[in-house]
Amino acid sequence: MTIAEILSPECVMCKAVAVSKKGALEQLSMLIADTDPSLDYTEIFDCLNARERLGSTGLGHGIAIPHGRHNTITHPTAAFLKLKQGVDFDAIDQQPVDLLFALLVPEESTDEHLKILSRLAEMFSEEAFLRRLRAASTADRLFELLVRKE
Repeated sequence: MTIAEILSPECVMCKAVAVSKKGALEQLSMLIADTDPSLDYTEIFDCLNARERLGSTGLGHGIAIPHGRHNTITHPTAAFLKLKQGVDFDAIDQQPVDLLFALLVPEESTDEHLKILSRLAEMFSEEAFLRRLRAASTADRLFELLVRKE
């Protein structure tokens, strides 16, 4: 499954403002819920937040991949948020997070979930790619970079 199959341009936000991990998760949840009327914002937020309570999804280098399994979605879906200023995300390196890729998968999609997370972690480990994302000034450019990377 490619990024273009799980991420729509409407689910990408550039220069977002959040002052906390909770605020960033709320924005990601709204992005996803706004693109699919069958999804409930509160359920998405609760799903992402529940996973964060198990341990931070902050990978280091300003990246976080909040994720979870959701019982009402039928296919993986995602949202991407580039913050104007990083927030404390309890990341492994204790650095603020400014790039967030949220992933929701159907409840039964364990293998697919892990494969997508592995690809995302690999993709976001490349410093040159992170520089291009941080230099992007529009949501369209972010979307283009994300789908072209794969």
